[in-house]
Amino acid sequence: MYIATLIATDGSLAPDISDRARLALADAGCAPLVGRWIDEGYALDLTFAADPEKARLVLEPLADVVVQPEAGRAKKLIIADMDSTMITIECIDELADYAGIKAEIAEVTERAMRGELDFEAALDARVALLKDLDAAAIDLCYAERVRIMAGARPLIATMKANGARAVLVSGGFTVFADRVAAEIGFDRALSNTLGVAGGRLTGAVARPIVGAATKRETLIAEVEALGITLAETLAVGDGANDIPMIQAAGLGIAYHAKPKTAAAAGARIDRGDLTALLYAQGYKRADWVQ
Repeated sequence: MYIATLIATDGSLAPDISDRARLALADAGCAPLVGRWIDEGYALDLTFAADPEKARLVLEPLADVVVQPEAGRAKKLIIADMDSTMITIECIDELADYAGIKAEIAEVTERAMRGELDFEAALDARVALLKDLDAAAIDLCYAERVRIMAGARPLIATMKANGARAVLVSGGFTVFADRVAAEIGFDRALSNTLGVAGGRLTGAVARPIVGAATKRETLIAEVEALGITLAETLAVGDGANDIPMIQAAGLGIAYHAKPKTAAAAGARIDRGDLTALLYAQGYKRADWVQ
């Protein structure tokens, strides 16, 4: 059996959503059973017997929806991207603002995240433009610009309270990722190291660069270390460099993602915040750890 979870993290699911969803599934030949609320107005589960991809396509117009096998929905490992996923910004763009070149850097970031540019080459090019920026801008940027994404803290806290491990893997920088990971409660953080010498950025990034391959490799390594299966994992991100880990995970979620990432993922959250990932795993609000 499969389960489709319709989600509105603002509580806006209409009372008739179950009937509308069941009708859509029936018309698609998915043999739906009765729906049940996880939290009324916020998340509804519908079990059904056939064709999960078709079910997803017919339900997506109604709300954020996650379709997956009914068994094993609560995951034992989460691998998450940082920029525009666990935090609301792209750190390199905001850091560039302190150098007066945000527009130039942000355009390259956007193209890289859409998968139009090679990630490593684009990162090198952007960091090179930050050469000689006062390193004090890093702390200033963190204090003034970095904001934790809505739902990030309860997502990680609740999963960890239920025995899961949480790993942050970012194509961004340790000077941001290590602090974000600690603030949210991740068990581990992996990211790139900015070159700093004499109190200024050198314009270089240490090797090896954490990119798409590293994200997937980290997922696989964590699975092996924990002695679990890929089916027991969740991966979430928004950019093209997140696609390999999203596709490898048992539940891969594109979060407010670029079109290429959204198209490649098995599930997408376009409307709600990160607590949608708790509903996808069947956790009621009363069971969340804030």
